[in-house]
Amino acid sequence: MVGISGLFSSCGIYSFSGISIPAGTETFQVNYFQNNALLVEPGLDRDFTIALQDLILNQTNLSLVNSNGDLTYEGEITEYRISPTTAQSNSTAAQNRLTIGVNVRFYDKSQPDEEFEQRFSFFYDYPAAAQLIGAQKDTAIELIFERLTQDIFNATLAKW
Repeated sequence: MVGISGLFSSCGIYSFSGISIPAGTETFQVNYFQNNALLVEPGLDRDFTIALQDLILNQTNLSLVNSNGDLTYEGEITEYRISPTTAQSNSTAAQNRLTIGVNVRFYDKSQPDEEFEQRFSFFYDYPAAAQLIGAQKDTAIELIFERLTQDIFNATLAKW
């Protein structure tokens, strides 16, 4: 009878819940995502970097390292924009949209052909009468980060 570890090492890639991590891949690093958006929201860069680290830590058995990771994520926040989305009959906005976009570069030491650079973005709509401050803003950013980090994870490790 072959042990579970024998099965995974002989395959070269192991997969749980659709996650594909090359054999021998044990570490990852997420370099600090600089905020290069025209409208800079203080702390957004730090919060996004931590959100991506946390998602990968929670969904894999990879260890987070500061340098020389088997997998490396880096990039920058390229967009933080609030814009009207739907107009009312009196030419005012009925809803506003917060859009956050990030440019991601992904490097894989064991599979360089899987490396890429790609832009990811997502949005949150809210009533035009509401101001995007306090809890409303925190909720918006949290929901956008959940989607962005999951999309990045899927593109790099789930291959969806």
